[in-house]
Amino acid sequence: MGPDSSPKKWNLKEQRNTYLQWFSLADEDGDGRLTGSDALKFFAMSNLSKPELKQVWAIADSKRQGYLGFYEFMTAMQVYSNVQLISLAQAGNDISQETMSNADLERLQPPTMEGLAKKLKKNSGGKGGSAIVACHPSESPIPASWFNSKSGKKIPLKSVTSIIDGLKKLYIEKLRPLEKTYQFPDFVSPLLTSSDFDSKPMVMLLGQYSTGKTTFIKHLLKTSYPGAHIGPEPTTDRFVVITSGPDERCIPGNTVAVQADMPYSGLSSFGTAFLSKFECSQMPHPLLEHVTFVDTPGVLSGEKQRTQRSYDFTGVTSWFAAKCDLILLLFDPHKLDISDEFKRVIGSLRGHDDKIRIVLNKADQVDAQQLMRVYGALLWSLGKVLNTPEVNRVYIGSFNDKPIRETTAGPLGMELFQKEQDDLLSDLNDIPKKACDRRINEFVKRARAAKVHAHIVSHLKKEMPALMGKAKAQQKLLENLDEQFAKVQKELHLPPGDFPSVEEYRELLSAYNFDKFEKLRPKMVQGVDDMLAYDIPELLKKFRNPYD
Repeated sequence: MGPDSSPKKWNLKEQRNTYLQWFSLADEDGDGRLTGSDALKFFAMSNLSKPELKQVWAIADSKRQGYLGFYEFMTAMQVYSNVQLISLAQAGNDISQETMSNADLERLQPPTMEGLAKKLKKNSGGKGGSAIVACHPSESPIPASWFNSKSGKKIPLKSVTSIIDGLKKLYIEKLRPLEKTYQFPDFVSPLLTSSDFDSKPMVMLLGQYSTGKTTFIKHLLKTSYPGAHIGPEPTTDRFVVITSGPDERCIPGNTVAVQADMPYSGLSSFGTAFLSKFECSQMPHPLLEHVTFVDTPGVLSGEKQRTQRSYDFTGVTSWFAAKCDLILLLFDPHKLDISDEFKRVIGSLRGHDDKIRIVLNKADQVDAQQLMRVYGALLWSLGKVLNTPEVNRVYIGSFNDKPIRETTAGPLGMELFQKEQDDLLSDLNDIPKKACDRRINEFVKRARAAKVHAHIVSHLKKEMPALMGKAKAQQKLLENLDEQFAKVQKELHLPPGDFPSVEEYRELLSAYNFDKFEKLRPKMVQGVDDMLAYDIPELLKKFRNPYD
């Protein structure tokens, strides 16, 4: 038998160094981001067809950010995260997830890029062998300075190299001025910061005490996190954000709220009473590089509800709901009753129905017949609280480190639990890929809410008398606020679904003098309309797959 003629293995260090050189060459402006125009020039050297390159880009830019960072570039070019696209295509394979998982990646050689060696030689000629550095896009400090009040209002187009950058530019130039003018932060949500746009996707877990929220997170991480407490009574007495960090530590709430690189500054509005019950748990973990978890105190029931919390629990959950990408409502078979506090919490999730997932945890504690009855009872209870004709998807499982109790579940139950858990984990795995789409969705929702708010307060200002009887007129407007909402909606043909809760707004408006509100500035409102109708679609078109 002759010597092994198969290609030799190409170690990861060699791959990384080679791709650093290639990335540096492709990234002409040196900002650590390979945009569509950069990619068109560089990938043309592969001599692959347009449909093949379209698939390469689609898989590498799975998060649909509109650019490739260095790690995404390595995904597109060769194996670094067990993916090899251009080399696979050049070896005659179809480009698909199945092909990538089955290929002998270690033996695949670097892709052949026509004319690349010549360009590398020319590129390195004047550099004197200096080190090549590819920065990670999230580490780029430039966009954060846009939010500085001293910085100029207009942001140059050349600074926008991703969809998120484009949203920041639109927010600063068009939406934020409207929010400031009509005091939107006081009524709905604090002004956005750079970290709000750049933050990782968040998953919040809600439920009564001992439904397995902390254990669920521990199950996903396959380890405990700093400060985690598990027990049959309300052991988690605070909101805990679990995120990635260089070492294991707990950061107090007051410190977290003032850190510019964290998206939690808006929580300062809930005061010291809340911040003392809030902390950030950091630890190095591959999953936390992509997703942040929010563990919450158990929702109170029975006599415990009589002891009032020292902060606005419902308000805090509503704040997190607006920021989160997914909200898991956890129940267990022995805690199906929905208490008054839980009703208020679920009510505060209004407008975020698409993010909610129901989880019936610890389902192996009852047998198949009982489980059927429990499932029906849970759907019945939720139908009354959620107030929607649609039936919510309920995931059934036992999310902990212990094996499923086969004696209770039976063979059919075991199979059911496994399928349900796989479905939920698949939902969680898709979160990072959908993060950019979610940012756009939340941005559009915020813009529509801000526009409606501007119309409401300017209308109330217009309804006030010029001289006498202002206090009486304001009281009458407050009492008939639902009629005023209907009037604004009918006059301006605004969608009723964009209007806030009348009761909540009545309470907030009672602290203001309507006469001090700003008159409607049509040019400012038109700017937001144009942003929604033209600017955002243009932004998405600019950063779509360059091979479309």
